[in-house]
Amino acid sequence: MEKTVVNSYEEFEKLVGQQIGQSEYILIDQERVNMFADATNDHQWIHVDVERAKVESPYQGTIVHGYLTLSLLPYLWQEIIQVNNIKLMVNYGMDKMKFGQAVKVGQRIRLTAWMDSLVNLRGTAKTEIKFIIDIEGEKKKALEGVATFLYYFN
Repeated sequence: MEKTVVNSYEEFEKLVGQQIGQSEYILIDQERVNMFADATNDHQWIHVDVERAKVESPYQGTIVHGYLTLSLLPYLWQEIIQVNNIKLMVNYGMDKMKFGQAVKVGQRIRLTAWMDSLVNLRGTAKTEIKFIIDIEGEKKKALEGVATFLYYFN
């Protein structure tokens, strides 16, 4: 799917209730999981001990931290939308976030997003984006929720 390009608040308005886009799949490998574990000091064996996870985990291998999956939202978001003529964009909050299924290390995920609502705050666009992060080949979603971003237009 082509990247959605937004140049103004008025162009954002046209997206309300619409699917904005869908990213390409991204592979989550063990190296990325290990780096996230180091960055967050979350070295739980289910994420980083490959040999133990093969034997003891109900997933028969290591799984991705839920918050690592969530942390990829900004990267995947930038793959589907380009907002021009802004000073900055700020993550404002997350709502209704639900982890539906663990992502196994070695699986690929992607983002699908819809413009749920838009509010004009004196030149700032407050967007509520419904999102789903799915796992390639799986029916259950890895993560879904609503992300709120503030876009400060020039």
